[in-house]
Amino acid sequence: MKTIRLQLRFLLPLLAILLAAAFVALPLMDRLTLRWFARDLNIRGELISNTLSDSILDASVDGKSNKLQALFDRAAQDERLVAIGLCGADGSLLLKTPAYPSSLDCDQARDISEQTNPQLDLPSGAVHVGSHPVNLGTGATGQLVVLHDLSFIARRSEDTRHYLVIFITGLALAIALITVVVAQISWRGWVSGMQAILRGEGILSPMVANRPELQPFATEIRARLRDLEDEFRRSQGLISEWDPERLRALLRTQLRGDQLIVVSNREPYIHEKGPDGIVVKRPASGLVTAVEPVMRACSGTWIAHGSGSADALVVDAHDRVSVPPESNEYQLRRIWMTPEEEQGYYYGFANEGMWPLCHVAHVRPVFRESDWEAYRAINQRFADAVVAEAKGEDPVVLVQDYHFALLPAMIRAKLPRATILTFWHIPWPNPESFGICPWRREILQGMLGSTILGFHTRFHCKNFMETVDRFLEARIEQEHSTISYRDDETLVESYPISIAWPSEAETQAWPSVETCRQRVFERLGLRPDTCLAVGVDRFDYTKGILERLHAVERLLEKHPQWIGRFVFVQVAAPTRSSLEEYRAFQERIHRVTDRINQRFGTDTYQPVHLLASHHEHDAVNELFRAAHMCVVTSLHDGMNLVCKEFVAARDDEQGVLILSRFAGAAREMPEALIVNPYHVEETADALHRAASMPAAEQHERMASLRVTVREYNVYRWAGRMLADASRWRMRERIEARVQRHMSS
Repeated sequence: MKTIRLQLRFLLPLLAILLAAAFVALPLMDRLTLRWFARDLNIRGELISNTLSDSILDASVDGKSNKLQALFDRAAQDERLVAIGLCGADGSLLLKTPAYPSSLDCDQARDISEQTNPQLDLPSGAVHVGSHPVNLGTGATGQLVVLHDLSFIARRSEDTRHYLVIFITGLALAIALITVVVAQISWRGWVSGMQAILRGEGILSPMVANRPELQPFATEIRARLRDLEDEFRRSQGLISEWDPERLRALLRTQLRGDQLIVVSNREPYIHEKGPDGIVVKRPASGLVTAVEPVMRACSGTWIAHGSGSADALVVDAHDRVSVPPESNEYQLRRIWMTPEEEQGYYYGFANEGMWPLCHVAHVRPVFRESDWEAYRAINQRFADAVVAEAKGEDPVVLVQDYHFALLPAMIRAKLPRATILTFWHIPWPNPESFGICPWRREILQGMLGSTILGFHTRFHCKNFMETVDRFLEARIEQEHSTISYRDDETLVESYPISIAWPSEAETQAWPSVETCRQRVFERLGLRPDTCLAVGVDRFDYTKGILERLHAVERLLEKHPQWIGRFVFVQVAAPTRSSLEEYRAFQERIHRVTDRINQRFGTDTYQPVHLLASHHEHDAVNELFRAAHMCVVTSLHDGMNLVCKEFVAARDDEQGVLILSRFAGAAREMPEALIVNPYHVEETADALHRAASMPAAEQHERMASLRVTVREYNVYRWAGRMLADASRWRMRERIEARVQRHMSS
């Protein structure tokens, strides 16, 4: 019934148009028919005139009018001929047949014959008037008036109208029948196609395949799919809290049956030899902090460099070990390197080249050919491991960070149907800065093997797209944030990373803030009225530790009332100590710390405590809960998760966060005291303000920060990426079916 109504919407206007056309056409056909017959009658009259001209001439010369009258009478017996009259040169009527109208004189007949429609209406009916010159002899010219019956023309017009109505009616019925049949076939085809879309099987039914006119439609479908993807991502509001269960549900519904593989340089668990046997450690890494909860939620395989002294002792024959040790929730596949390979790939190209290249920290990057060769070889080794671990042709692969810029294209070469999500955890520089890299094209080409390429902020996405535009011949669509290079298309999107929000069971197991503060104060020998500030970082020159110490020194200079009452504790986990730049930086930090302590310290008071060792998560959490403020002064950071871990630890909704404007997290956490770490005075003033901030203001700021970090947690970060991957996989399946239908 619905299809009939849809067809009537087309048929009724069509029939109305046909009726209107018939209404207009009938008078036109009448006039056209009359003109045709009038022309024929004129020709027929001339033929009669020519036939009788000789007889008229002879009769006029011989004076035999009776003979001519008889000839006229015989000619008038034609069924279409009404009457004939002969007019003299003076306009007088010389001869006529009996039916010739008495009211029609010669002058009148001549005038009527010269009209466009030479018609005369008589009581017996309409006649056609024709006046033709004839020779009467002796140089005189007369007129032969021929009157033809027009009633047969009316009959012919009536027949024409009848046939035209029949034709239009038949045409309308034929069009209606064809329309109904085609509409039914098309409707069924479109319904089947839409059902296929909903099933994710295609958008065109087989019966409408191989139709070039459908190519624009297929193009519009692809464009609309992209628009819907963009709208969906932008509309992802705070519908509900993201947690491991919701992430698992997303995998079950959108990536069901798909294998998840994570690739990173740093492993989530390190096995080390200790005096009492093998111990398991978790490295101090923002990447591990962010990704490890995702693997706990999703299972799968994590491929990483086995760097622990006992790593090789706990793996199976395939270099795998189940982790975490207490629950065995996913597989860790370890990759082995020689010291020379690690020096070239990790310490050399990755950390002496790529790290300073991408961070605006005023450290000159170093590029060596040997380091590049090692970097490329290790990337290939990891790619081979991904292929070996893949259980099918299209796994979902999460490539993590700047150690693997070449890896996506290498995986794509072996697994062209894989969905590769590359997340770049550090900033991306502008094209001018990146241009100093000798292998800039190779790095960009490797990264564009990704299906989705993620950065922390839109600013970093913009820098990357401008870099590609500068150095590669690629098609960039700013509206959809995609890059088409060769035969691959890459979505470049921002995914602000975060942490796993602690569960209620975890928070209930924490010691109270007062207990944590008492333990930390006793361990460090602090007075009960001490204002404690903490910083937790890797011992890296990009973290702004030196600038932080200068700010502490300036605080004590400007506000001497804090001497003896303000203590700054810096936890600095050693990292990359084999690199000269890092060793020099760490030595400088020790010297500055000693100088500040000598300047402002006493036998019982040290303003700065530098804890240059690795601290486990529980120890760091205890320090966060004990502190009055957390100081994050990164000179350039992709995101920085320390600030979010501090916020998560403060369930008492107290404490102040001081945050560098050059950390990606500053865009999400405006309630923090935002500072420019290069501006020592500004940072020192922020320290003073934080130390003096009323509890009510602390509560207001911290409560808002906790809502943000809780809602935008690591599961949301992973969920957005995996949801985009799912939609991308669906779109590729649809486009593949479109192409198959179009080419079949």
